[in-house]
Amino acid sequence: MGKTFRIGNRESSLLSKIESSKERERFRTINAVRENIEPFSNKVAMKLVEEKLVETVSKNSVQDQINRCVEKLCKAEDFDIDFQIAPFRTLVSNPNVVSLYLTAFIVETLINHRDIIDIYGSDEDIYHCIQKITLQTVSQGDMLRKS
Repeated sequence: MGKTFRIGNRESSLLSKIESSKERERFRTINAVRENIEPFSNKVAMKLVEEKLVETVSKNSVQDQINRCVEKLCKAEDFDIDFQIAPFRTLVSNPNVVSLYLTAFIVETLINHRDIIDIYGSDEDIYHCIQKITLQTVSQGDMLRKS
C-alpha cells in the first residue's frame, strides 16, 4: 500500500520525516553490506556456527549460501525485500532490513540445504546473532566514509 500523507498537516510532516529516515537507514545499511559482502558473509557464517545456531558439515558452504543471499539482497527491488521479510516483520521492534532478510533466508531456505544438519534457537536468536555483525559492518562503513 502506498504512503498517503495529508498535505499541510503537522502530523504528515512528522510522518514524512520518519519515513525518510527509515529509508535512509535502509539504504545506508544495504550499501555498507554491499561494500563488504565477503567479510560480512564470513563473519555471519562463523558466528552462526560458533553460537551453535547452525549445525553444518561445511562452514564454507554456509558462507557461500549467505554470500549469495546478500548479493541477491543488494540487487533486489524494495518490493522483493519486503515480500521476503514480511513474515518476520514483527520479530523485533524497529528491525534492521539486512538482519531480517538474512534471518528469513536462514529459517526458510538455508534449513533445506544439503550441507545443513539442523538449525537451532529461535528466530529471534538468529536475528540478534546476525544483527551484531550487521551493526559492526555498518559502523565500520561509516568510519571509513568519514576518514
